[in-house]
Amino acid sequence: MTDHSALLRPAAAEFLRVAAAAQPLAAPTPCTGYDVRGLLNHLLYWGPWLAAAGRRETYQATGTEADADLVGEGWLATLEKQTQDLVDAFASAAAWDGLATLGSATMPAAIVGDMVLGEFVIHGWDLARAVGVTLNCSEEAAEAVRASAVAMGEQARAMGVYGPEVPVAAGAPALDRALGACGRDPAWTV
Repeated sequence: MTDHSALLRPAAAEFLRVAAAAQPLAAPTPCTGYDVRGLLNHLLYWGPWLAAAGRRETYQATGTEADADLVGEGWLATLEKQTQDLVDAFASAAAWDGLATLGSATMPAAIVGDMVLGEFVIHGWDLARAVGVTLNCSEEAAEAVRASAVAMGEQARAMGVYGPEVPVAAGAPALDRALGACGRDPAWTV
């Protein structure tokens, strides 16, 4: 597995820039089943799980994502703190080595780290499209997300995490190919 820790900080900064523009909260997103509020709630719910996995700690949530209502007053400050926590948890190469536990599943830590990068890039793009701003993503980060999405694709689709793969031209930008591998149509508009 590859250590993508150097890609996290710039991806997180861009994700937060986009999240700060996330209005209106009722706007639809390309992430099936989520409006902006729902997607932010998803990110706020799962972020502590991912950070705990990076630190090799146990995390116990109260309730399910569907029960959570985390997008109240101060949600952006909470998301900023959580995003920094995720970057810190996966900042060292050692965080990407060995195994990590996410909920009840044990998996290579690099897969969890790639999930974090994917959250910043793919869900950052979802938010950007929903509110009409552009997500700036390095080719290297987009390619890392694409490779991870291809590697996990069938399992992620079976679990309902990704939608059906969207065909994208082989010569398309890496971000478009990453989006297609995750089941997103790069041409999606509100």
